[in-house]
Amino acid sequence: MTEPKGASNYGEDAVSGVVESFLSDNCPPMGIYETLYAFRDSFGSFMGTEGTHPWSQGFPLTTQLEKFGGPPLPSSIDVTWEDRFYPKAWGHPELREAVVDYYNSQYGSKITTENVMIFAGGRPGIYTVMAFLKEHVKVRIGNIEWPAYLDIMEQTKTEYQIVPFTKENHFHPSNSTYFDRSNIDSETRLMPVISNPQNPSGQTRSSDELKELIEMAEQPNNGILLDEAYEMFHSPSVSGIEYVQDLDNSNVFISGACTKGLQSPGIRIGWIIASKKNIETMANYSSFGMGGVSHLSQHYAVKLLKPERVKQARKAIEQHYKWQRERYGKAFEKMGLKVYTGNGGFYHWLELPEGMTSAELNKRLFKRGAAILCASDCDMARPHSKDPTYETPYSRFLRFSFGPLLPETFDSDIQLFGEVLDEYKQDAGINQ
Repeated sequence: MTEPKGASNYGEDAVSGVVESFLSDNCPPMGIYETLYAFRDSFGSFMGTEGTHPWSQGFPLTTQLEKFGGPPLPSSIDVTWEDRFYPKAWGHPELREAVVDYYNSQYGSKITTENVMIFAGGRPGIYTVMAFLKEHVKVRIGNIEWPAYLDIMEQTKTEYQIVPFTKENHFHPSNSTYFDRSNIDSETRLMPVISNPQNPSGQTRSSDELKELIEMAEQPNNGILLDEAYEMFHSPSVSGIEYVQDLDNSNVFISGACTKGLQSPGIRIGWIIASKKNIETMANYSSFGMGGVSHLSQHYAVKLLKPERVKQARKAIEQHYKWQRERYGKAFEKMGLKVYTGNGGFYHWLELPEGMTSAELNKRLFKRGAAILCASDCDMARPHSKDPTYETPYSRFLRFSFGPLLPETFDSDIQLFGEVLDEYKQDAGINQ
């Protein structure tokens, strides 16, 4: 009997003989991680080790903000025999109640526990919403946004359109741009995905502008996924829930987490607020696809959300990061950089002079143990395949994070950044 052609190579690469992976090859790391890996390869150790400067990192200080009256972070939790049971698919009752109390007391909303779904951080909630969008729902997303959105949309095969972010619109397009129906058919539903305050620019929709955004999102055939990770990093704190009129008859999804304002990214606790029907869908998914979230992390989150503690934390976060935003911004302007930062978040959105690129600046920073995030990683229009022929319109832009920086490192941060920038300017023939 003759062996079928190719039979001996079944499941293998015919040339190399290596067994073919059953998993998708189209799963690159998020852009921020590519920066971290490149930094490690250049500097010889990981970002975060002693002697490094995490200006590319998106996390807050995880220590008490004593200067502005911030409360201490809980140091322990009690663990009972019940905590070793499987967690409930939709979240621990105490944490759901704590989230409800927080929003209703701070923003005057009227949500119930049935409007809250607990996830292991903010991004699993965002991923789940994207994964279960119906085929006729189209996402609108800003040209620059949090890098992970692109990866999530690609992996969930979400159909999306880009909303221009330019210097001309101050990286803050109008609400109506997200809901423009002039080039879509009547069957299409629109779902803007917006981080507010925005990552990476800090541009923030608040007061009447935020109210208008939610009003548009509640109209028939519309919805919104509003990522409020940086909710507390604005004066005052902002949440779209304040303006929602009929949550249970809408497709408004609000994402929150303990990651930023509550200074606890490591406990991996986040949530989605939505209609009871949409929460039910996500809870059903959790029953087989996630299995709930650690009781221990959820108990820690309950402590973070204690009413008096949250009141203190919000005030301290607002004051500390406003102070940091202002002094870093002034320093960057003195260096000759253009600052397009809004009044929220803990990033600066900066433009280098003509003839310079953020990619080259980063290579030079790597050698000194520092790194920023190139704006190209925030470009939602870039090919997910990392096509080398694609030219981002943001090659001169960068995101500088002051989130994890201690107040006492300000002078050394600015000195180091300025030295590398001046050397680069000199090499590029740019007048100082």
